[in-house]
Amino acid sequence: MSRTVLVVLILSAFAAGCGQPAKIRHFRIGFSQCGDADHWRKSMLAEMQRELSFHPDIELIYKQADDNSQLQIRQVKELLAEGIDLLIISPNEASPLTPVVEEVYNQGIPVIVVDRKIASTSYTNYIGADNYEIGRIAGEYVAALLKGKGKVIEVIGLPASSPAIERKRGFSDGISRHPGIRLLEQVHGDWVMQKSESALGNTGNLLREADLVFAHNDVMALGARHAAIRAGAHDMKIIGVDALPGKGAGLEMVSGKQLNASLLYPTGGTEAIRNAISIMNKALLPKETFLQTLVVDSTNVRMMQLQSDKIFNQQKDIELQQGMIAEQLRVYKSQRTMLYVLGITLCAAVFFAGLLWYSRNLNKQINRKLALQNEEISRQSRQLMEMSAAAAEANEARISFFTNISHEIRTPLTLITGPLDEMLQHSRLQGGDRQQLSLVRRNANRLLHLVNQLMDFRKLEFSKMQVRASENDLVLFCHEIVEIFQQTARKRGMDCRLVTSERSLPVWMDSGMMDKVLFNLMSNAFKFTPDQGAVLIKLEKRGGEAVIQVQDTGIGMSAEVMQHAFDTFYQGDVNNHKGSGLGLALCKELVQLHHGSITASSGKNRGTIFTVTIPLGKDHFRPEELSGSSAREEPQFYTADLLPVPDEQLEPVAGNRRFVILLVEDNPELRSFIRLRLSHDYEVLEAENGQQGLQMAFEYLPDGIICDVMMPVKDGHALLKEIKADVRTAHIPVVLLTARVTPDQQVEGLQNKADAYIVKPFDFKILQHTLNSLMANRSHLKEHFTADVPAGLRSAVSRKTELRFVSEFTSIVENNIGNEDFSIEDIYRQMNISKVQLYRKVKALMGTNINEYILNTRLQKARYCLQHEDISVAEVAYKTGFSSPAYFSTVFKSKLGVSPTAYKGKKKDNGTGNDKAEWT
Repeated sequence: MSRTVLVVLILSAFAAGCGQPAKIRHFRIGFSQCGDADHWRKSMLAEMQRELSFHPDIELIYKQADDNSQLQIRQVKELLAEGIDLLIISPNEASPLTPVVEEVYNQGIPVIVVDRKIASTSYTNYIGADNYEIGRIAGEYVAALLKGKGKVIEVIGLPASSPAIERKRGFSDGISRHPGIRLLEQVHGDWVMQKSESALGNTGNLLREADLVFAHNDVMALGARHAAIRAGAHDMKIIGVDALPGKGAGLEMVSGKQLNASLLYPTGGTEAIRNAISIMNKALLPKETFLQTLVVDSTNVRMMQLQSDKIFNQQKDIELQQGMIAEQLRVYKSQRTMLYVLGITLCAAVFFAGLLWYSRNLNKQINRKLALQNEEISRQSRQLMEMSAAAAEANEARISFFTNISHEIRTPLTLITGPLDEMLQHSRLQGGDRQQLSLVRRNANRLLHLVNQLMDFRKLEFSKMQVRASENDLVLFCHEIVEIFQQTARKRGMDCRLVTSERSLPVWMDSGMMDKVLFNLMSNAFKFTPDQGAVLIKLEKRGGEAVIQVQDTGIGMSAEVMQHAFDTFYQGDVNNHKGSGLGLALCKELVQLHHGSITASSGKNRGTIFTVTIPLGKDHFRPEELSGSSAREEPQFYTADLLPVPDEQLEPVAGNRRFVILLVEDNPELRSFIRLRLSHDYEVLEAENGQQGLQMAFEYLPDGIICDVMMPVKDGHALLKEIKADVRTAHIPVVLLTARVTPDQQVEGLQNKADAYIVKPFDFKILQHTLNSLMANRSHLKEHFTADVPAGLRSAVSRKTELRFVSEFTSIVENNIGNEDFSIEDIYRQMNISKVQLYRKVKALMGTNINEYILNTRLQKARYCLQHEDISVAEVAYKTGFSSPAYFSTVFKSKLGVSPTAYKGKKKDNGTGNDKAEWT
């Protein structure tokens, strides 16, 4: 009973000291604006923020889409995910934004549409001026201003936006009542000054004929003023829409006489916040809230400016007062926080006193539970030991199976290497056949070496490999190892030698095991050391130990690779060399059987040093580990894979130009094999990694690419993405060649736009037929895509990027057809590519050179002018960019077999519109 009373007192004191008033509900309003680059939309946002200053419990989340409908759709979904209570949206376009607004509305979230409508009625409230009425009032005002007679040009906003559609319809109805008002032209300014100015500038004489320009907003109206001044129409009357206050806005334009008038188009920012508050307070509102408008001209602009200035001054006063209130609130909150801290401290002291008393009783219960848990843990530990024993037995069975398979592999390998050796000794074997059989022999030996390593490692794992140590001269032993690698060193221009001051150094060791250790270390050194480098074995005696160092000048290892260098099956990411991960682990185990140690020291691009230490004498060996004989089985070493792959030169096949294939493969033997097999049908370029392959693709623009996936520097997928994304190479078919066989991996390659995906190991016929098919399809595409392009274009343009390149190239030539100074330099500067790339790309895609294409295009234009236009031959010559009529006549006659004068007369005589002349 006393415990219950104490707990109640503690909780009561804590609640009294720590109680806080209930929080006021905060509302979150999301505002999606189509853009805020213009002054009108900035004014709308300023009005909203001004009104929100009276409602601190409302949070406004603002996003603007830079006039991009797709971006605005994503932003509305982001607002929905942030948990807004109400959405205010000014849609960029009606139709694209309708589905997402309906989605918000259907989830029960109120929606207020401002300025522009959507293509449905799925919204709570619409706020905006009556755009049809604005257009109609503008039409009536224009008729009054021109006194019922005149010519007008209308500048329309974004075609798909509802304000532009309704203002256009209202303006049309407004001027239709006045037959003397004639609408000369309607141009699209897309609500932007620069587009309005450019569109009016392209109307030519129409702008000078017009008496007045009506623009759908003041920004486009200012662009119209600039276009009128440039055209010399300084007295042009300009009317806009918005009449916003502020620097550079509509009221200032009317006051400064840049505009004759502007129709007031309220932003509705204040009304949007007020209506939002009403909706969240469950007040009833009409479906549409229309804002009033009026015409602002020289008669009332001064009064409008005074009113707007007064509003701005009042807003500044409000902001100042709010700042003072905020400072008072800060002081109040600081004092309240101090009181809370004191109250909480008191509550905590009382609480912890009671908690201490309670903990003493709880500890007794916990101790009893721990005793029961210890018994349960002991039982589970016994179960784990039983499961571990079962797992060990299963692992033993798995390893035994693997070992048996390894033994079985040696038999077929022996049957492979035997006949191969006999065939390689045959004197009539041709160079190409000998090279391929040598490749098979090297890889069979490599596989046999791996199998032997696996079997040795299996013996070491189960302590079945027994040391048979005998006394050997370590100097002579190391010298023999160096001699094995001398041929490889000479062919690669490398320094390979034994460095020692000892004449002889007797050491007890198992020579077969030490053969494997030193051979593995030397092989690694040669693999990771470039040509012209150095691989040295240093031998010395230190105290009671023999120290062997294998030192190279290769690429070295990073700190992370060094940390795991001797781990079983570990493969460091070292350029394009990957092994089995057994060699160094096996070396470590063999050295430890000799009671020695092996260490490594290295650094990136600073070479590597492996140090093996072996105790001298034989006291550290057990009697059964000693052998009286120093003879050892002659080991089989295979160093041919350390030599550079011979690059056999093949005679080019006579005949037409062959397709050029770029082969990107990091394995030099596989690269040599594929090149040898393809060289009879294709011209083959080679690259050893993705980065080099990408550079060669841009430099040579091959007809096809064969690419491995797993490569150093840049892998196949990265290369493929860049090839397909670049306009220079996107047309080139790419075949991925890889050992990655899962469906997801193949789908990834095809999603990256690979043209074919071939899995290793592969039948070479599949690769050859795949290439033949891709090249044939490329030729068919060439004929298909050149059906509707100008004469002279005879190449495969098989994708949108190539069509865009050809379109841009031909457009530049067409636009400059009358410029006799037009040159190739003008083309590659405008297309922003190098001169060499332009020549190669045009040749690859269009089958012609640039000068020939320009000349043929000029002659085609000349033929058209001679047939359809009543101008002289000299005028045709200058119009099509020829330097003189005489040169034009010479070229024209050489190509068509008839002079320009005769050609023109022939067309007038027969009166047909069909040109049957053939190019010569």
